[in-house]
Order: sequence, then structure tokens, then C-alpha cells
Amino acid sequence: MEKDYLQTQSYAADISSIKEAQLRIGPYIHKTPVLSSNSLDSISGRQLFFKCECFQKGGAFKIRGASNAIFSLEDDQAARGVVTHSSGNHAAAVSLAAKLRGIPAYIVIPENAPKCKVENVKRYGGQVIWSEATFQSRESTARKVQQETGAVLIHPFNDKHIISGQGTISLELLEQVRDIDTIIVPISGGGLISGVTLAAKTINPSICILAAEPKGADDAAQSKVAGKIVTLPEANTIADGLRAFLGDLTWPVVRDLVDDIITVDDEKIVEAMRLCYEVLKVAVEPSGAIGLAAVLSDRFQQNPAWKNCNKIGIILSGGNVDLGVLWESFSK
Repeated sequence: MEKDYLQTQSYAADISSIKEAQLRIGPYIHKTPVLSSNSLDSISGRQLFFKCECFQKGGAFKIRGASNAIFSLEDDQAARGVVTHSSGNHAAAVSLAAKLRGIPAYIVIPENAPKCKVENVKRYGGQVIWSEATFQSRESTARKVQQETGAVLIHPFNDKHIISGQGTISLELLEQVRDIDTIIVPISGGGLISGVTLAAKTINPSICILAAEPKGADDAAQSKVAGKIVTLPEANTIADGLRAFLGDLTWPVVRDLVDDIITVDDEKIVEAMRLCYEVLKVAVEPSGAIGLAAVLSDRFQQNPAWKNCNKIGIILSGGNVDLGVLWESFSK
């Protein structure tokens, strides 16, 4: 069915646009390593392969999409600068990509964003504009900045260049570990999982793509059940990077091609962060650790539908940890 969909449906990205993105962004990103651990294989009862986007420039996968979008701009567009709204990692990525291109970056950040992510934006030269914590406030503030400056909007996820850039993760991962049968991907606005899915399903139509989502922000899981985009009054989770809702470009991929969505509570996310730190020796933020939390969850472990998911790629999507919040969550 996936193969038929890929051939007959028109999505925001495809294998050609993703391969073009790989060529475009190659000079500006890291090809991130894949780690494995006998201990974590034993705990999970599977072979796990961790794609370490926490080692990426800017500390997260977001530089892939941001650099693809910004280096796709015509010179006259780029000269006006770029604007975005983000709770952190996309904000830093747009700031860094804009710096690499030598153009201004106006970054709308909600007032509850982690301090470490705000510092990243400032470090890369982004101009911070504060908004209220709601997604509506983020969007309206970004529109106002866009009107005042003429800057080009670089959407955090609902953009074909962003989706194509994120899809380059699959090209790398499936080259690094050729016989992976499953990939587990954090889901929020859907840019990452859309790109990863479109690339991976084209390369291997039988590969299983599972999304991992916090229970306190389970709009994608609810959308999948309802067959339409569901938004929540508020998202309540420690995984600050997973509080956005699906867009009209990302939802069709999630609807048609993502095999299922596993929700996990914050306590399990924190446990997975601890395992990443203690066993892999890698600092991973909550949003990045959720894939491991999903694999270790009862829902995954006890579901006969996934008994043949034996060689699993897990995307550690970011490593920008607010240490103060981390220690506080451990102590709870």
C-alpha cells in the first residue's frame, strides 16, 4: 500500500527533492554517527541503532531543513533576511544557517522556551523577539515581524524545503545500517517524520515507520485515529520540542505512510534520557530521547504487530538539554 501511495499521491517532498537537499546542505552540516549498545539491545530485546542528531551542528537535526530552506532562496529574497517562530532548536538552526549565508535572522521565541536554546539563538546571531507561550501568539508575532521587515518566513515544519532537508537523515541512516527494518521518529509538527518517511519508504517500501509522541501532547495520535488534524487546547510535556501541531503538508504523510504512533508519559521520557546518558554516554534532550522511551514501553514490547521489528533505527533528534530542568526532573 505504501508503494502505491508514494507513486500515486503528491506529497510536499519526494526522493528527488531530498537528494537535492543532501547535495545543497552537504557543506553546512555534519553526517552524524550511528551508535549502538549491547546493554540497550539486551534491555529492549531488539537491535537498536541510534542516529545521533544530538551531535549535529546547532545540537539538533533542524539545521538540515533550515539550511536547505535558506540556501534555496534567491539572492534578492535572502537579502531581506528570514523570520521564524520556534521554541528553540529550529530557532537556533535558522540563526546559524542565516549566519552562514550572511543574512539577518529574526527569531520569534515563546516566553517559556528553555534558556539553553535561547542562548544558542543569540550565539548564532539571531535577533530574538519574544511572544506569549501559545502557538497562536508565535504565529501572529512572526507575521507582524514579516510585515515590518519583508523577511522570508522559514516555517518550523510545514515547508517543502524543511521536509526535504530533514529527509536526508534517512539517506544517511539507511546507508550506515542497510538492513534496518524499523525507524522510530519523534513527532510534533511533522517535518522530521515526513521527510524521514518519504525517503525511507521509497528506498525500502516494507520498512516500518513509528512515531513517538508525549501523552501530554498527543495530537498526532488523536489525528491518526480521527482521520483529520486534531489540535489540543494546550500541550503539557517536558519535551518542549514536541508541542507543535501537524500542518497541511505534513499531515498527509502521517495519515498515509506512518504505520503507527506510540505515546509515552514524561516519566518514561526522563528514564530514557538517563539511559542515553548512563549507557550511551550521550546527553539527549527530552524530545530526542522519546524514541528510546517508545521502544521500551509496554505498548511496543507487548504488541504482536511489532514482534518482527528487530533492527530499529532511533533518531536522537537533539541534545540541547536545559540542565537545571533536567536535574529537577530527575529529583522528582
